[in-house]
Amino acid sequence: MQDETMVVLAEYNTSTEAEITKSMLDSAGIWSTIRNEYMSSIYPVGTMPAQVVVRADEVEKARKILKKTK
Repeated sequence: MQDETMVVLAEYNTSTEAEITKSMLDSAGIWSTIRNEYMSSIYPVGTMPAQVVVRADEVEKARKILKKTK
């Protein structure tokens, strides 16, 4: 992947919640990754949340997918 701007789509208190979101995005063909995945498990809730990030050009599409699941 080239140097692209990444945007934080959502933050979660647990890496499990972030993994669920990443899985939904993957199923829709949207590339994503999780920042702070392991650190969010080590530190107390809210200190260092797991962040799901996507490419800037896919943010709106990703938000629509997450909105459908709420």
